[in-house]
Amino acid sequence: MFQAKKTLVLAAAALAAATLGATPAQAADTVVAHDLAVSSAERQAVLDYWTPERIAAMPTGPSAPGAPPADGPDGAGFPAGTAVDRTIGRLFFVDRGEDESCTATLVAAANRSTIATAGHCVHGMDLIGNDPQWTDKVLFVPGFRDHTRPYGSFVARTAFADTTWVADDQQNDHDQAFLVLNPDEHGRRAADVTKAAQPLGIGLPGTLPAQEFGYPRAAKQPGHQGRPEFTGQRVAHCWGTPKENPGNDEVEMPRGQWGVPCDMGGGSSGGPRLTSFSPKTGYGVVVGVNTQGWYLHADGSLCLDQTPDCTRYLFGPQFTTAVTQPLYQRAAAA
Repeated sequence: MFQAKKTLVLAAAALAAATLGATPAQAADTVVAHDLAVSSAERQAVLDYWTPERIAAMPTGPSAPGAPPADGPDGAGFPAGTAVDRTIGRLFFVDRGEDESCTATLVAAANRSTIATAGHCVHGMDLIGNDPQWTDKVLFVPGFRDHTRPYGSFVARTAFADTTWVADDQQNDHDQAFLVLNPDEHGRRAADVTKAAQPLGIGLPGTLPAQEFGYPRAAKQPGHQGRPEFTGQRVAHCWGTPKENPGNDEVEMPRGQWGVPCDMGGGSSGGPRLTSFSPKTGYGVVVGVNTQGWYLHADGSLCLDQTPDCTRYLFGPQFTTAVTQPLYQRAAAA
């Protein structure tokens, strides 16, 4: 039994019972499944591709020399030694020939091999909204830290994305996905290696206090820039009471995009938004994923000119029965 609080274990069990009770036909109506690496040769090709040298060569954001480190609710490192290390990891992939990374979370599932991430980390269009493609060579490294892989590497076998997202990657409320992982080279499933998985929460209010985690490769604040937590080498987090992205007349935004003030940049996409989080154990309930950074005025209205009174938030869709449940049900049963 994982070292989670009893309430979180019960929440995960209830969710699994509810979602796995849906029929495959119900889930198939809104879910697209795409095989990524199934054969042993395909799996080995992914492992061979993601060498330590290739990962180290991935670009990171600017660095402000001499800037004193700054830690606060809008961005900080997180101590090693909890379930955060064993469940949250870097997600490496190739997107249209370019090496990229996101963040993903190992979630409680019957197959002990399911991770949650952002939809755009597995499928998207080009810059002008054409040429839809799935990402390739997808590799999950739980607990990635300072170029090390403490729990090994897991090649993604199958991706599950929403049909609406696959057709139109501007539908932000559908920017979520699940991946099912292959066993490692010793035949072990991911959750059996890490001895941990985060419970999933579907349909919970977006206003609950939350923590957002990620592996950002960039940050805007000088006190964050260049540090391991903001160059993809260690996990970072932000925390607070989420606000909903209101959109405006210029930017149409679907309801249900929630986030906290956060300086985590590219690479943090797909990271979890957790509520009921225990810093001591590193467990919470995953209620959404990070997808986009936007600025808000102090009154909560959308800020497009990034004036000094604006604060950057890291938003993402709240998990819902309409979008998330079918995705999770298909992935968890695979």
